Amino acid sequence: MAMEDAEQPLLSPRLVGEDSHHQEQLLSRPSNTTFTPGIDDIPPINGVRDFFREYLIESKKLWFLAGPAIFTSLCRYSLGAITQVFSGQVGTLALAAVSVENSVIAGFSLGVMLGMGSALETLCGQAFGAGQVDMLGVYMQRSWVILNSTALMLSLLYIFAAKFLRVIGQTESISKAAGMFAIWMLPQLFAYAFNFPMAKFLQAQSKIMVMAVIAGVALVLHTVLSWLLMLKLGWGLVGAAVVLNMSWIFIVVAQFLYIISGACDRTWTGFSWKAFQHLWGFVRLSLASAVMLW
Repeated sequence: MAMEDAEQPLLSPRLVGEDSHHQEQLLSRPSNTTFTPGIDDIPPINGVRDFFREYLIESKKLWFLAGPAIFTSLCRYSLGAITQVFSGQVGTLALAAVSVENSVIAGFSLGVMLGMGSALETLCGQAFGAGQVDMLGVYMQRSWVILNSTALMLSLLYIFAAKFLRVIGQTESISKAAGMFAIWMLPQLFAYAFNFPMAKFLQAQSKIMVMAVIAGVALVLHTVLSWLLMLKLGWGLVGAAVVLNMSWIFIVVAQFLYIISGACDRTWTGFSWKAFQHLWGFVRLSLASAVMLW
């Protein structure tokens, strides 16, 4: 039984009879079948004017999706950058600790988690193509299981960050401060594990604007709270860790509330035990995605 589960594909057709009938129809078509453009296809281009007109139309469609996606990425990247800016006003050691933790410890973990979560891009595309949109929620939950397991392993890097930094040549003071800051940033690591699958889940449905709004609000709150806790109240590195963790947790909670609010009623049907099935096949695809991203 275990072998049968292992050999079963991640995405299989539900209606075998309909699939066979569809294949027979395809095979019975004459070889001289011609392509008939649909209403969404670009009409024939007859000159430079037609080319630029269609170029502008397609560019608007592209930027409608790419614009909010770019804004979202910039906002999320700016969370760490703003923390570093305020850390520089706290002191030289605080700036060094935050910079080293962001670039070495969190940077490595971010790459691994983002790569592992990229498997959803393939599976969500397959699910849409096969008409199995309700499987998107299952795939997202399955990715949560995989990425949280990965986060547990990566947490060792956070716990022993001070020793690791000493090994690669950092000074004692910076290694100690960055190691302590890394331990405080463990909640951010597990926020990554929930955020990246939800981001791929929403992107597959072209729900980019809501991600941009959430990221923009998070950036504004992050900036205000960083100033308040790190400088005004004098919390220093502790304030940096609190605000950065809160910002990522806010993004995760806001996206999850949007998903379960009914806006994704076709793709989110609730928690399912299916998330724990075929995990090994999902792990292999996630590892392949991580390697390609690296």
